[in-house]
Amino acid sequence: MTTIDVRDVYKNYGKTRALEGISLRVEEGEIFGLIGPDGAGKTTLFRILTTLLTPDKGSATVLDYDVVKDFKAIRKLVGYMPGRFSLYQDLTVLENLQFFAQVFGSTIEENYYLIKDIYQQIEPFKHRRAGQLSGGMKQKLALSCALIHKPRILFLDEPTTGVDAVSRKEFWDMLHRLRKEGITILVSTPYMDEAGKCDRIALIQKGRLLAIDTPEGIVNSFEKPLWAVQTDQMHLVLQALRRHPNVASVFPFGDVLHLTPKSDLTTGELSNYLLNSGFPDVDISLIPATIEDCFMELMAE
Repeated sequence: MTTIDVRDVYKNYGKTRALEGISLRVEEGEIFGLIGPDGAGKTTLFRILTTLLTPDKGSATVLDYDVVKDFKAIRKLVGYMPGRFSLYQDLTVLENLQFFAQVFGSTIEENYYLIKDIYQQIEPFKHRRAGQLSGGMKQKLALSCALIHKPRILFLDEPTTGVDAVSRKEFWDMLHRLRKEGITILVSTPYMDEAGKCDRIALIQKGRLLAIDTPEGIVNSFEKPLWAVQTDQMHLVLQALRRHPNVASVFPFGDVLHLTPKSDLTTGELSNYLLNSGFPDVDISLIPATIEDCFMELMAE
């Protein structure tokens, strides 16, 4: 069953185009990732799907309800965790949770099983004001509040931005447990490494979708050879490689450079070029592509 259906959606803010012809479908029980940098259009799409904005053109349905005509019905069936912490900072952890349960005509006790694994981690601080929580604890509280009415779809807008690596891992473990409860999850993130934790992903940049597929499908679509270039002089070697006529693209990735050669270039020829350019200690090896490599390649097309 298709739970989210977006068809040719456009959205402008004045002269700035935020979304340009977006079309996608999310199936029931999926963890669907919207992957892209800040300003790509992720939050605008989320706000349209949660009925906080209307599209300028195109249509979208959530659980077969139209996002413009049926906004009241949609709001009862979805949970939304925005990118910015938006709970009441002067209320305690417990008071925030009670408030959101009451808004949806529910109680903490009724759906406690759904948030138990999450809430138990912050329950010792239930009388602390939300504004005094750490980033990871705020994240868990916001997720608990978004879940307390047992939504059928959960919208999470960059939920792991600004939290530590351990909290990020714990958060994704929680999402996979929630999927087992039958909740469909649409999550956005600027972190390419989180793409592999989703069932399917859409790569988005400047309001346009670059690709939609499983993480494996995206990676397998990268058909060109990819080389890792390791050196102690990254910046200078990067400049030298970008001057080479048979280098299609080269970008820094952590402590190495990822290079896509044109068809008639070999690693031996490239090593000799760098040696003659004054860089004798360079290691070049063939590597598999990552989601980020695919994203960079699609952006260049």
